[in-house]
Amino acid sequence: MKIHDLITTSEELAALCARLAKADFVTVDTEFMRENTYWPELCLVQIADTNEAAAIDPMAEGIDLTPLLELMCNNEDVLKVFHAGGQDVEIIYNLTGKTPHPIFDTQIAMMAISQSEQIGYANLVEAWMGVVVDKGARFTDWGRRPLTERQIEYAIGDVTYLSEIFPKILKKLIKTGRGAWLDAEMEKLADPENYRNDPNQVWRKIRAPSRNAQVLGRLRDLAAWREAEAQDKNIPRGRIMRDETLADLASHPPKTQEDLAKVRGLSGAWRENEIGRRLMKVLKNSEPLPASEMPEKAPRGAPLGKEGALVADLLKLLLKIRAREIDVAARLLTRSDEMEALAAGVRKLPILEGWRFEVFGRDALELVEGRLAFAVEKGKLKMTRVEEVPAEAPAE
Repeated sequence: MKIHDLITTSEELAALCARLAKADFVTVDTEFMRENTYWPELCLVQIADTNEAAAIDPMAEGIDLTPLLELMCNNEDVLKVFHAGGQDVEIIYNLTGKTPHPIFDTQIAMMAISQSEQIGYANLVEAWMGVVVDKGARFTDWGRRPLTERQIEYAIGDVTYLSEIFPKILKKLIKTGRGAWLDAEMEKLADPENYRNDPNQVWRKIRAPSRNAQVLGRLRDLAAWREAEAQDKNIPRGRIMRDETLADLASHPPKTQEDLAKVRGLSGAWRENEIGRRLMKVLKNSEPLPASEMPEKAPRGAPLGKEGALVADLLKLLLKIRAREIDVAARLLTRSDEMEALAAGVRKLPILEGWRFEVFGRDALELVEGRLAFAVEKGKLKMTRVEEVPAEAPAE
């Protein structure tokens, strides 16, 4: 494989992307910094196919990233392969308003062919290639220039190994017939809605202090205000105010700006500074959350109770057994809250649909309804069907 020098000009990048546009797939990774900013700062892009690999410097003066972004978001003929690519996709979305498509994530794929829940890249390379990755440059400052040869070599390694591993993973997926299992997972990764930052919806990610409409209305407005402040200053939202403080203000709004000095998590300066005045204005103008925006309660059947909790525990045991039997990550099949809902009587669940029903859901349902039981065979825990015992004839 040909390894290019660091690409720093628009001409070099355009030529590279023209060649890569003819590939069946490209492997992609990014290096970025976001510790001190609201928006992640893209510092390096690594890309490879089976013939060549390169690192691209998006911070190089005058470089035009359009050919790269076109390849990522508008070329449907080239599959874009990432490993744990959520943050990489987010960065591309921030630059374009689009996500890479079609897309494949090797970390997700490993869940369908092994019991690895979230295998890291270094472990992936060691498992498939027998190579121990040098982690020395992992925590480097990617925004500092010039980059060293060691940094560039480390970064490019993330895509060169992946270009060799991906075909092997794909071959195993085809052999096991589990490729279709991942279709929905990959589409979810590429869904722009996952990366669209609507300030009016940020409050939903904060643990709500109550279901009171007035409190939730304040939480919504405070969260949206904090997003605007953080974006304007390009600093992490937590530097403005932590979630816990935001929730506390929504539950117990101060009557005056001077009272802000008494709020845990805020400094005394808030009693008289401009940001404190803006916060108080938000609280003053806040309206109750409309009924149409109230969060839905999690779907539940009857309360679990002690017996239901035991059934949920049995389902979790069944999940462990099935995941071990078919060598798949349990997390790909279902989650704890879903099994608790099944135990409580809910029947409209993902595990009762499609391939999940065939692989796990049918047995889970039969266990809940008493048609499946645990048994020990040769020292191993297995499942067994419960035979219906014919009713005895009444005595004459």
